[in-house]
Amino acid sequence: MIDLFPTGARHAVIWLHGLGDSGAGLAPLVEALTLPAERPVRHLLPDAPERPITINMGYKMRGWYDIRSFDNPADRAVESHVRESAARISALIDQLVADGFAAERIVLAGFSQGGVIASFTALRYAAPLAGLLCMSTYLAAPATLAAEITPAARALPICYMHGIYDDVVKLAMGWDAKNQLEALGLSLEWHEYPMRHEICQPQLADIRRWLLTQLTD
Repeated sequence: MIDLFPTGARHAVIWLHGLGDSGAGLAPLVEALTLPAERPVRHLLPDAPERPITINMGYKMRGWYDIRSFDNPADRAVESHVRESAARISALIDQLVADGFAAERIVLAGFSQGGVIASFTALRYAAPLAGLLCMSTYLAAPATLAAEITPAARALPICYMHGIYDDVVKLAMGWDAKNQLEALGLSLEWHEYPMRHEICQPQLADIRRWLLTQLTD
């Protein structure tokens, strides 16, 4: 795990990468945000474990969970793997709190698979967090969310971002997540970009603005 811990940091962001990537793969994004030095932020970029991924012919790669198929929503994310990964990230939040970072100063952010784990974790975390940032992603186990969402998560600042031409996680999957969250009474900021399954330059400016809004004392 990459841990960028500047002196004086009181806020933290946990960044969760996509399938086949690593924490190091998101490090350039963090650098590109050029957050102000006078507001130091700790950035943690953990690595998913290596596991066989069914849709990639069973090849082993870093993945927060197995994807059996995109045809059936239940097969997009193996729920037992999702819960294992979410428990790991919850423990990481707990460790940050033990290190002196208040939960309300911690943001969870993720791209693609990482966004699935970020949303699953944040919406079920008992303490209020600073925010949830989801990029090019969807919801796992949405049928359980109404019963498992915590009172703290109902006021969670949420931002979803998606590419209009995404051919890996279709825009409709992002919209489906948005609609399901709104049906539960949650409000979220939504952005679409003329891009595929990636992160574009205009998006970086929106991420920076949103983060600075959430990471305040």
